Amino acid sequence: MRKWLPLVAICLGAFILLVDVTIVNVALPRMADDLDASFASLQWVIDIYALALAALLMVTGSLADLFGHRRLYVLGLGVFALASLACALAPNAAALITARAVQGVGGAAMFATSAALVSATYHGRDRGTAFGVWGAVNGAAAAAGPIVGGLLTQGFGWQAIFLVNLPIALAAILLSLRALPVGSAARTAAGTGARLDLPGAVTFTLAAAAVTYALIRGGEHGWSDGLAVGAFVVAALAAVGFVAVEARSAHPMLDLALLRRPSFAGLLTGALLYQLAAFSGLVFVSLWLQNILHLSPVRGGLALMPLAGTAFVAAAVAGRHMHRFPPRVPIGGGLLLIAAGSLLLWATVHPGSGQTSLFAGLAVTGVGVGLATPVMVSAAVEAVPPRQAGMAGAAINTFRQLGMTLGIALFGAVFTARLRDVTSAGGTIHAAYAAGIDRISLFAALAAALGGTLVLTTLHRTPRNSPDPHPPSPTPTPEQSATH
Repeated sequence: MRKWLPLVAICLGAFILLVDVTIVNVALPRMADDLDASFASLQWVIDIYALALAALLMVTGSLADLFGHRRLYVLGLGVFALASLACALAPNAAALITARAVQGVGGAAMFATSAALVSATYHGRDRGTAFGVWGAVNGAAAAAGPIVGGLLTQGFGWQAIFLVNLPIALAAILLSLRALPVGSAARTAAGTGARLDLPGAVTFTLAAAAVTYALIRGGEHGWSDGLAVGAFVVAALAAVGFVAVEARSAHPMLDLALLRRPSFAGLLTGALLYQLAAFSGLVFVSLWLQNILHLSPVRGGLALMPLAGTAFVAAAVAGRHMHRFPPRVPIGGGLLLIAAGSLLLWATVHPGSGQTSLFAGLAVTGVGVGLATPVMVSAAVEAVPPRQAGMAGAAINTFRQLGMTLGIALFGAVFTARLRDVTSAGGTIHAAYAAGIDRISLFAALAAALGGTLVLTTLHRTPRNSPDPHPPSPTPTPEQSATH
């Protein structure tokens, strides 16, 4: 039993990190009432967490190589716990958004180190068992989020969804300090030549944050709004700066030469569109369930369970047969199923609909999620030279979180526009919300169909043993050392 204590420590952190992606959705209406938060503020409560994860995943991976995965994991847990307390105590929306950003910083440190800690701690058959348990916990966290969030919000208030993290994080810290080997996955700067790509991280973060702000601001105040236009300009300049920095960096956060590989570029795009299509719309569905259908937080969480439930079952069943197919089949096919599920939502939600209208669309989407998710990172690793496997895995997770960030901002703008158009034309609020969900479901279907087509047509074109865009350097880069 003692040998599994490190796994318990790692899984506890993974659970609270991932459950916080979905647990907030069902609490948004209560937050809006208590904090007098605007629609844009609610988007930022979700978006800022995913944005911090996207911006810092690759950076924290390099930090782990410099200072050790165990040390950074424990530090991330501490930051996450303190930020969770700050979220619960937030007196207004601005304070909550700020605390959520800090929570995302801690989450990025945990996200970037947990798989490496499993790999470094276990070997042989135990490693396979450990990764199986860790993967199951990750899936269970997403499935449990809406239900746990509903129960806590309804029973104790929205603050409880953050306070519940404190005892779990404390237990994970104590177990980590006791059970994880001090040197697990640790490197030193001198031993690896690791370098932090701070200019790349800053320009990437600025570009992502600026375009997110522009989408939210434009959706609320119109696309001719000066701040929205200015934010788009800043985003474009920062994106150009990121490309320029990465092209010149000896230790880039993302090796741009990898984007010349159709398989890897297609996977990155597919990962972004996957997260955008499958999960971004759930924020607005939650608002519809509670604000329009007047469901309790618990019943609102239960209404979202078809997606998480079928995803969990599909992943478990498909895992036994996945080795028979190339990765493009489950990933591309999964994305096309997400497109089909989104089209079902588009076809079934109307002003007189109830919660049962969501079941078929969410269930089909969940099957697509269950097929695509388990093999996405491994497919990215297989699409690049072995020495850049760590960079590839981090990039896929980064683009997934970026898809969530941009999706919520984009769908928020679309949803707001439909609410405004329908109500200004004399339609009821029920009709306006239904029209908003219809429109974002259609956008999600188009995004998922595009992603699925890209993956199916590009992933098979670049085998892993194709020429390396850069010959190996004498000293490993941080990304090489971060390979799980």
